[in-house]
Amino acid sequence: MTDISQSPLGHSCRYLSQYDPALLCPLPRQPGRALLMDPEAGLPFVGVDIWNAMELSWLDAQGKPVVMVGCFELPAHSPQLIESKSLKLYLNSFNQSRFSSCEAVRQCLAQDLSLAAGAAVQVTLKSLERVRQEGVQQAPGLCIDAIDIPIDVYEPPSPDFLAVEAGRVVSETLHSHLLKSNCPVTGQPDWGTLVVDYTGPRLDRAGLLRYLCSFRQHQDFHEHCIERIFVDVRRRCATQRLSISGHYLRRGGLDINPWRTDGGLDARNARLARQ
Repeated sequence: MTDISQSPLGHSCRYLSQYDPALLCPLPRQPGRALLMDPEAGLPFVGVDIWNAMELSWLDAQGKPVVMVGCFELPAHSPQLIESKSLKLYLNSFNQSRFSSCEAVRQCLAQDLSLAAGAAVQVTLKSLERVRQEGVQQAPGLCIDAIDIPIDVYEPPSPDFLAVEAGRVVSETLHSHLLKSNCPVTGQPDWGTLVVDYTGPRLDRAGLLRYLCSFRQHQDFHEHCIERIFVDVRRRCATQRLSISGHYLRRGGLDINPWRTDGGLDARNARLARQ
Protein backbone atom coordinates (compact mmCIF):
# COMPACT_ATOMS: atom_id res chain seq x y z
CA MET A 1 0.00 0.00 0.00
CA THR A 2 1.34 3.45 -0.91
CA ASP A 3 -1.59 5.67 0.13
CA ILE A 4 -1.68 6.05 3.92
CA SER A 5 -5.26 7.35 3.69
CA GLN A 6 -6.31 3.82 2.75
CA SER A 7 -4.85 2.37 5.95
CA PRO A 8 -6.85 2.00 9.19
CA LEU A 9 -4.79 4.77 10.80
CA GLY A 10 -6.99 7.68 11.82
CA HIS A 11 -10.24 5.86 10.99
CA SER A 12 -12.86 4.22 13.18
CA CYS A 13 -12.42 0.46 12.87
CA ARG A 14 -14.21 -2.67 13.95
CA TYR A 15 -11.98 -4.87 16.09
CA LEU A 16 -12.11 -8.48 14.96
CA SER A 17 -11.41 -11.26 17.46
CA GLN A 18 -10.83 -14.09 14.98
CA TYR A 19 -7.42 -14.51 13.38
CA ASP A 20 -7.09 -12.50 10.16
CA PRO A 21 -3.63 -11.75 8.65
CA ALA A 22 -5.27 -9.56 5.98
CA LEU A 23 -5.58 -6.85 8.66
CA LEU A 24 -1.85 -6.07 8.37
CA CYS A 25 -1.13 -2.92 6.37
CA PRO A 26 2.44 -2.64 4.97
CA LEU A 27 3.77 0.77 3.92
CA PRO A 28 6.81 1.31 1.68
CA ARG A 29 9.86 2.81 3.35
CA GLN A 30 11.25 4.32 0.15
CA PRO A 31 9.18 7.54 -0.09
CA GLY A 32 10.42 8.74 3.30
CA ARG A 33 13.98 7.69 2.58
CA ALA A 34 14.03 9.39 -0.82
CA LEU A 35 13.76 12.73 0.99
CA LEU A 36 16.89 12.01 3.02
CA MET A 37 19.33 10.13 0.82
CA ASP A 38 20.22 9.14 -2.72
CA PRO A 39 18.11 6.05 -3.50
CA GLU A 40 20.83 4.81 -5.88
CA ALA A 41 23.60 4.95 -3.28
CA GLY A 42 22.24 2.26 -0.99
CA LEU A 43 21.42 2.58 2.70
CA PRO A 44 24.09 4.27 4.84
CA PHE A 45 23.04 2.13 7.80
CA VAL A 46 21.89 -1.26 8.96
CA GLY A 47 19.31 -1.60 11.65
CA VAL A 48 16.16 -3.05 13.09
CA ASP A 49 12.77 -1.86 14.33
CA ILE A 50 11.93 -3.58 17.61
CA TRP A 51 8.24 -3.72 18.49
CA ASN A 52 6.99 -4.82 21.91
CA ALA A 53 3.36 -5.93 22.02
CA MET A 54 1.92 -5.91 25.53
CA GLU A 55 -1.65 -6.81 24.50
CA LEU A 56 -1.07 -10.26 23.02
CA SER A 57 -3.50 -13.03 23.94
CA TRP A 58 -5.05 -16.14 22.37
CA LEU A 59 -6.83 -19.35 23.38
CA ASP A 60 -5.05 -22.64 23.94
CA ALA A 61 -6.33 -25.95 22.56
CA GLN A 62 -8.81 -26.20 25.45
CA GLY A 63 -10.11 -22.67 25.03
CA LYS A 64 -8.23 -21.21 28.01
CA PRO A 65 -6.81 -17.70 27.43
CA VAL A 66 -3.03 -17.27 27.25
CA VAL A 67 -1.32 -13.91 27.82
CA MET A 68 2.26 -13.16 26.74
CA VAL A 69 4.37 -10.26 25.47
CA GLY A 70 5.39 -10.34 21.82
CA CYS A 71 8.71 -8.92 20.59
CA PHE A 72 9.06 -8.40 16.84
CA GLU A 73 12.28 -7.38 15.08
CA LEU A 74 11.79 -5.94 11.57
CA PRO A 75 15.06 -5.47 9.66
CA ALA A 76 15.69 -1.94 8.39
CA HIS A 77 16.41 -3.31 4.91
CA SER A 78 12.86 -4.63 4.61
CA PRO A 79 11.04 -2.78 1.79
CA GLN A 80 7.97 -2.21 3.98
CA LEU A 81 7.29 -1.13 7.51
CA ILE A 82 3.99 -2.14 9.13
CA GLU A 83 1.47 0.53 10.02
CA SER A 84 0.99 0.46 13.80
CA LYS A 85 -2.80 0.47 14.05
CA SER A 86 -3.06 -2.35 11.54
CA LEU A 87 -0.66 -4.36 13.70
CA LYS A 88 -2.85 -3.75 16.74
CA LEU A 89 -5.95 -4.85 14.81
CA TYR A 90 -4.09 -7.94 13.60
CA LEU A 91 -2.93 -8.88 17.10
CA ASN A 92 -6.44 -8.35 18.44
CA SER A 93 -7.67 -10.93 15.93
CA PHE A 94 -5.84 -13.62 17.95
CA ASN A 95 -8.04 -13.03 21.00
CA GLN A 96 -10.69 -15.70 20.31
CA SER A 97 -8.55 -17.93 18.08
CA ARG A 98 -7.29 -21.31 19.28
CA PHE A 99 -3.69 -22.44 18.83
CA SER A 100 -2.12 -25.73 19.77
CA SER A 101 0.96 -24.19 21.42
CA CYS A 102 2.96 -21.01 22.00
CA GLU A 103 5.32 -22.13 19.26
CA ALA A 104 2.42 -22.35 16.81
CA VAL A 105 1.54 -18.74 17.64
CA ARG A 106 5.16 -17.63 17.25
CA GLN A 107 5.48 -19.30 13.87
CA CYS A 108 2.18 -17.79 12.70
CA LEU A 109 3.29 -14.29 13.75
CA ALA A 110 6.70 -14.68 12.12
CA GLN A 111 5.19 -15.86 8.85
CA ASP A 112 2.57 -13.12 8.62
CA LEU A 113 4.85 -10.26 9.69
CA SER A 114 7.65 -11.40 7.37
CA LEU A 115 5.25 -11.51 4.44
CA ALA A 116 3.98 -7.99 5.22
CA ALA A 117 7.48 -6.53 5.74
CA GLY A 118 9.03 -8.28 2.75
CA ALA A 119 11.89 -9.67 4.86
CA ALA A 120 12.34 -12.16 7.69
CA VAL A 121 10.93 -10.85 10.98
CA GLN A 122 12.21 -12.38 14.20
CA VAL A 123 9.49 -13.10 16.77
CA THR A 124 10.03 -13.82 20.47
CA LEU A 125 7.24 -14.54 22.95
CA LYS A 126 7.95 -13.66 26.58
CA SER A 127 6.12 -14.72 29.71
CA LEU A 128 5.11 -11.97 32.12
CA GLU A 129 7.57 -13.39 34.64
CA ARG A 130 10.40 -13.06 32.13
CA VAL A 131 9.42 -9.45 31.44
CA ARG A 132 9.34 -8.76 35.18
CA GLN A 133 12.79 -10.29 35.64
CA GLU A 134 14.25 -8.26 32.78
CA GLY A 135 12.99 -5.13 34.52
CA VAL A 136 13.36 -1.49 33.60
CA GLN A 137 16.74 -0.30 32.32
CA GLN A 138 18.44 3.08 32.41
CA ALA A 139 19.17 4.79 29.10
CA PRO A 140 22.89 4.40 28.38
CA GLY A 141 25.39 7.23 28.56
CA LEU A 142 25.06 10.82 29.69
CA CYS A 143 21.70 12.62 29.71
CA ILE A 144 21.92 16.06 28.07
CA ASP A 145 18.48 17.31 29.15
CA ALA A 146 19.73 19.47 32.04
CA ILE A 147 21.63 21.84 29.72
CA ASP A 148 20.26 25.34 30.42
CA ILE A 149 19.51 26.81 26.99
CA PRO A 150 16.60 28.68 25.40
CA ILE A 151 14.53 26.72 22.87
CA ASP A 152 12.30 28.44 20.33
CA VAL A 153 12.36 26.20 17.22
CA TYR A 154 9.94 23.27 17.29
CA GLU A 155 9.70 22.56 13.55
CA PRO A 156 10.94 21.77 11.00
CA PRO A 157 13.87 19.59 12.12
CA SER A 158 16.90 21.86 11.79
CA PRO A 159 20.28 20.15 11.25
CA ASP A 160 21.88 23.62 11.28
CA PHE A 161 21.91 23.31 15.08
CA LEU A 162 24.33 20.38 14.89
CA ALA A 163 27.99 21.27 15.42
CA VAL A 164 31.24 19.69 16.63
CA GLU A 165 34.44 20.71 18.36
CA ALA A 166 37.03 20.55 15.59
CA GLY A 167 40.15 18.52 16.31
CA ARG A 168 38.76 16.67 19.31
CA VAL A 169 37.79 13.05 18.63
CA VAL A 170 35.86 11.14 21.30
CA SER A 171 33.84 7.99 21.76
CA GLU A 172 30.76 8.59 23.89
CA THR A 173 27.08 7.84 24.41
CA LEU A 174 24.50 10.57 24.98
CA HIS A 175 20.76 10.41 25.51
CA SER A 176 17.75 12.69 25.79
CA HIS A 177 14.20 12.08 26.97
CA LEU A 178 12.94 15.19 25.15
CA LEU A 179 12.31 13.64 21.74
CA LYS A 180 8.76 14.20 20.50
CA SER A 181 7.16 14.20 17.08
CA ASN A 182 3.59 13.78 15.83
CA CYS A 183 1.82 11.11 13.81
CA PRO A 184 1.58 12.35 10.20
CA VAL A 185 -2.04 11.19 9.93
CA THR A 186 -3.73 11.64 13.31
CA GLY A 187 -1.50 14.35 14.78
CA GLN A 188 -1.17 12.36 18.01
CA PRO A 189 2.10 12.89 19.90
CA ASP A 190 4.88 10.29 19.78
CA TRP A 191 7.12 10.58 22.84
CA GLY A 192 10.53 8.96 23.06
CA THR A 193 14.05 8.72 24.39
CA LEU A 194 16.88 9.11 21.90
CA VAL A 195 20.31 7.50 22.33
CA VAL A 196 23.33 8.68 20.31
CA ASP A 197 26.43 6.47 20.45
CA TYR A 198 29.34 7.62 18.30
CA THR A 199 33.03 8.02 17.64
CA GLY A 200 34.14 11.24 15.96
CA PRO A 201 34.53 14.98 16.55
CA ARG A 202 32.93 15.83 19.90
CA LEU A 203 29.29 16.82 19.42
CA ASP A 204 28.15 20.19 20.70
CA ARG A 205 25.61 18.98 23.25
CA ALA A 206 23.58 22.18 23.37
CA GLY A 207 23.28 22.11 19.59
CA LEU A 208 22.24 18.45 19.67
CA LEU A 209 19.54 19.25 22.22
CA ARG A 210 18.22 22.16 20.13
CA TYR A 211 18.17 19.87 17.11
CA LEU A 212 16.16 17.18 18.91
CA CYS A 213 13.67 19.75 20.18
CA SER A 214 13.14 20.96 16.60
CA PHE A 215 11.27 17.67 15.99
CA ARG A 216 8.64 18.58 18.59
CA GLN A 217 5.94 19.63 16.09
CA HIS A 218 7.30 17.63 13.15
CA GLN A 219 4.96 15.05 11.60
CA ASP A 220 6.49 11.74 10.57
CA PHE A 221 6.65 8.07 11.49
CA HIS A 222 8.97 6.85 14.27
CA GLU A 223 11.22 4.99 11.85
CA HIS A 224 11.62 7.94 9.49
CA CYS A 225 12.43 10.32 12.36
CA ILE A 226 15.26 8.10 13.57
CA GLU A 227 16.62 7.71 10.05
CA ARG A 228 16.52 11.48 9.56
CA ILE A 229 18.45 11.99 12.80
CA PHE A 230 21.02 9.38 11.76
CA VAL A 231 21.54 10.95 8.33
CA ASP A 232 21.73 14.50 9.69
CA VAL A 233 24.21 13.70 12.49
CA ARG A 234 26.40 11.57 10.20
CA ARG A 235 26.43 14.18 7.44
CA ARG A 236 26.87 17.31 9.58
CA CYS A 237 29.23 15.91 12.20
CA ALA A 238 31.45 13.59 10.13
CA THR A 239 31.25 10.76 12.63
CA GLN A 240 33.57 7.79 12.23
CA ARG A 241 31.01 5.45 13.81
CA LEU A 242 27.40 6.19 14.65
CA SER A 243 24.42 4.43 16.21
CA ILE A 244 21.06 6.12 16.78
CA SER A 245 18.22 4.45 18.65
CA GLY A 246 14.75 5.72 19.52
CA HIS A 247 12.81 4.22 22.41
CA TYR A 248 9.21 5.34 22.00
CA LEU A 249 6.41 5.22 24.53
CA ARG A 250 3.70 2.65 24.14
CA ARG A 251 0.47 3.45 22.35
CA GLY A 252 -2.31 0.89 22.07
CA GLY A 253 -0.12 -1.68 23.81
CA LEU A 254 2.72 -1.26 21.26
CA ASP A 255 6.06 0.47 21.60
CA ILE A 256 8.40 0.96 18.63
CA ASN A 257 12.17 1.10 18.98
CA PRO A 258 14.04 1.85 15.72
CA TRP A 259 17.83 1.33 15.74
CA ARG A 260 20.16 2.50 12.96
CA THR A 261 23.94 2.12 12.84
CA ASP A 262 26.89 2.15 10.45
CA GLY A 263 28.87 -0.07 12.81
CA GLY A 264 28.11 -3.54 14.14
CA LEU A 265 24.43 -4.02 14.88
CA ASP A 266 23.93 -4.67 18.59
CA ALA A 267 20.28 -3.78 19.13
CA ARG A 268 19.28 -4.45 22.73
CA ASN A 269 15.59 -4.55 23.56
CA ALA A 270 15.94 -2.58 26.79
CA ARG A 271 12.73 -1.35 28.40
CA LEU A 272 13.16 2.21 29.69
CA ALA A 273 11.34 3.94 32.55
CA ARG A 274 8.50 5.42 30.46
CA GLN A 275 7.91 2.21 28.56
